[in-house]
Amino acid sequence: MAKPPQTTATNHQTFASKLILLLTLLPITLAAFAFVLQWRGGGVVDIDDISRWSPHHNFPGMDSSPLSTVVEHHSSSSSDCLSLAHSSSPSFPYFHDWNLRYDSDLKPKICITTSTSAGLDQILPWMFYHKVLGVGTFFLFVEGKAASPSVSKVLESIPGVRVIYRTKELEEQQANSRIWNETWLSSFFYKPCNYELFVKQSLNMEMAIVMARESGMDWILHLDTDELIHPAGSGEYSLRKLLRDIPSDVDMVVFPNYESSVERDDIKDPFIEVSMFKRNYDHLPKDIYFGMYKESTRGNPNYFLTYGNGKSVARVQDHLRPNGAHRWHNYMKTPKEIKLEEAAVLHYTYAKFSDLTSRRDRCGCKPTKDDVKRCFMLEFDRAAFIVASTATEEEKLNWYREHVVWTDRTINLKLLRKGILTRIYAPSVIIEGLKESGVFSSVIAKAPATLSRDKFLASIESSNSSRSSGGQSQPPRKIRRNPENESRSTVRKVLEVAEFQHVAVPPLSPPGPSMENLITETR
Repeated sequence: MAKPPQTTATNHQTFASKLILLLTLLPITLAAFAFVLQWRGGGVVDIDDISRWSPHHNFPGMDSSPLSTVVEHHSSSSSDCLSLAHSSSPSFPYFHDWNLRYDSDLKPKICITTSTSAGLDQILPWMFYHKVLGVGTFFLFVEGKAASPSVSKVLESIPGVRVIYRTKELEEQQANSRIWNETWLSSFFYKPCNYELFVKQSLNMEMAIVMARESGMDWILHLDTDELIHPAGSGEYSLRKLLRDIPSDVDMVVFPNYESSVERDDIKDPFIEVSMFKRNYDHLPKDIYFGMYKESTRGNPNYFLTYGNGKSVARVQDHLRPNGAHRWHNYMKTPKEIKLEEAAVLHYTYAKFSDLTSRRDRCGCKPTKDDVKRCFMLEFDRAAFIVASTATEEEKLNWYREHVVWTDRTINLKLLRKGILTRIYAPSVIIEGLKESGVFSSVIAKAPATLSRDKFLASIESSNSSRSSGGQSQPPRKIRRNPENESRSTVRKVLEVAEFQHVAVPPLSPPGPSMENLITETR
């Protein structure tokens, strides 16, 4: 029997109502589901989320860093700073699936001290790369460009960074310091260029030890701004993890250095563009090292262009002192020192063609074989200074290609297979990521417009003093002596006769072929 028309109409109305309800609920349900997925993970947190989290949570290894603070991007007056930021966005991409740690007191606490005249284009990538590795504190002894107001105001604004200017007061304070009145460093006194820098670095390291103790640091490392730590062998790419696993009775840890091996003569950003490095003697089988020595040096004086004795990190403790720019020592004991088998310091030396002339401009020595020995400790530096001072631009470029640039792909591949050369990409990936994320532009944008009056005057004095002395090879002003210190110095020298004092460790070249038989005999 047929249904009444009224019943049929009612059924149609019910179906239509249900359909409308379904169509209404479906997008709401999908939107709610998408919100839950976004909230629980998988995507990039937006700028508002970062702003909300930043006061309380830090990116791993970046305690007290401005990475987690998002500021509004505005223009900067520093031309060399703008190239740091490929992206105009100041945000940093936090990924939910990263192993984030929010502890505010991670151990061990590591600090780096450096003496630099570089600009922000070099200092910021160097600094934030090491923040990623777990370094939270930096003691920057600045002069030249690094001490200029446009650069120092940015450095002063970064949490965990202490800027020390090379002023008359600082030099007078260092003239009264303990190591200035001892003999182990004295063979480097009153000499220009590299020797003067070596003394400055040692005096600055002595002050940095005091600052490190006051700041509660566990480890201190002296590093130049053309050097990056490569913490291989730590299980994760972390200097903090590497040092946390060091036995408690070890006082000092040596990082053998690897040297950049550039493959082009037009490198502009070594930290990002260079991936090939020459491994240290300590990380190679001796038969490979000496067997491939000729191919490795390509007619240069030594296996490395510059130093080959690495850098060391020291446990902050009583009686610690520097032992030159490459090592630390202790007044009261012979420190227990170990050398790492995988980790290294990556030294980006002569990585840009402009490094030839910049080194020349910082030193006023005569370009003669005799005078360069007075100014430079290493043979390649001497040869490079003479070429930079006497050759035409074309001759300099040809010399640079012949002695620095690795253009022979056949030789490169052979040395890579033998393990002399190696590829390391982690630093360039990390620094490129920081740059693309707008970290550097964010730091620059966050900096105050001006320095305080006292810091501004110190900045001007430090910047001017380094420029005025840089080209004249003047001895440092620290040579003033306090008469009271003379008597103390005499007492110390008497003690040094009774108790052997280590001479400061200078930058040293790796072993040459003449050392092969000697090394074999001692094994």
